[in-house]
Amino acid sequence: MIKLSEYAKRRKDFMQQVGPSGVVIIASAPERPRNGDAFYPYRQNSDFYYLTGFEEPEAVLVLAPKRKEGEFILFNRVRDRDHEIWDGPRAGQEGAVHDFQADQSFPISQLNDLLPEFLIGRETIHYTLGLNRDFDKTLLNNLNKVRGKIRGGLQSPNGFIDISNLHEMRLLKSASEIAVMQKAVDITHKAHVRAMAFCKPGVYEYQLEAELMYEFQRNGARSPAYNSIVGSGRNTCILHYISNNQKIADGDLVLIDAGAEYQNYAADITRTFPANGKFTSEQRAVYDIVLEAQLAAIKSIKPGASWVSAQDIIVKIMTQGLVDLGILKGSVETLIEKEAYLPYYMHRSGHWLGLDVHDVGRYRVHTKWRPLEQGMVFTVEPGLYLSSDIPGLAKRWHHIGVRIEDNVVVTEKGHQVLSNSIPKTVTEIEALMAN
Repeated sequence: MIKLSEYAKRRKDFMQQVGPSGVVIIASAPERPRNGDAFYPYRQNSDFYYLTGFEEPEAVLVLAPKRKEGEFILFNRVRDRDHEIWDGPRAGQEGAVHDFQADQSFPISQLNDLLPEFLIGRETIHYTLGLNRDFDKTLLNNLNKVRGKIRGGLQSPNGFIDISNLHEMRLLKSASEIAVMQKAVDITHKAHVRAMAFCKPGVYEYQLEAELMYEFQRNGARSPAYNSIVGSGRNTCILHYISNNQKIADGDLVLIDAGAEYQNYAADITRTFPANGKFTSEQRAVYDIVLEAQLAAIKSIKPGASWVSAQDIIVKIMTQGLVDLGILKGSVETLIEKEAYLPYYMHRSGHWLGLDVHDVGRYRVHTKWRPLEQGMVFTVEPGLYLSSDIPGLAKRWHHIGVRIEDNVVVTEKGHQVLSNSIPKTVTEIEALMAN
């Protein structure tokens, strides 16, 4: 659980970067209709949540540095007995102040009347255009009101600044954030183990997905962090396969890429295993290459190391492995230079992880790959995908898709693998599935 004091510190730190001439405006995520009068499960905008901890829709955050009447203003829904009978309790204006430490709270219905007040005297609006087109129009209309009424030399905003500085803040996780992410990983651990133990030839991919969802929800993760990937056989070679509707055959590999979302923070774990509990010699040969590459890449992670160093290690080890198997021919250096590995490994080593499964933060700074810093959390996920569509690939290698993915924190002197306890060696996987 993240304390209110941490949200307050985030707001203070961000306002110091914005400065007294700017104003920050962030709208909550809109509700999305699914069909009829039913809506998709609600998920708050990550930036909004990061600064407030507030999870209701129909809300707008305003941060107005150095404003005498208060810097943290929340527009949100009013308490309404009729609506609360149907949809549950609301914070209302009193709750926004008392429970979320807003300096002031106003009904969302008053937004158009009051928003111009927060724009007058400011030079810049810190806001990301294009994410919410409806609110873009609301904000621009209010900006035009201010520009039309300014008299006597009062300042009106003259431009928008994207909130990328906030995203750089989000990139470095606090101890409490890492604790929440560890909980998301621990729930995901239980889900992956349950799916492995349940798996056998003849079950459907969606049945494994159901086992994942059962463990997610029974442990307090009400939704996955992303659409779960459960691919068997040829589907292991489809990177973002989410149909999950095929029967699993004897001799298939099964690739599960799934993570729980806990208190809005994501886990993102991949494991690959044999449907019948025993790797074939070909499957094991490919699996061992991917595992060797992953372990070596993780070992390299420490403060000051380049973000791209893990990728370089993975490419070198997996290219050598493909040569050793006779799938690629030639010198490893030349094959890497010509990117001959791309038909088999076509993605990066990983991505930032946090409130978003592909979390915010730049990978390059001033055109250079950024060095790793304490508090960064990311995935390490090499994979080899031996699809039958690859010209010239011998049939014995067809439909062997292997990805192994863990979640790693950069620590003061090295790294911590949050998902280290989830079985991933051949011995561990086969022992689990034999029980």
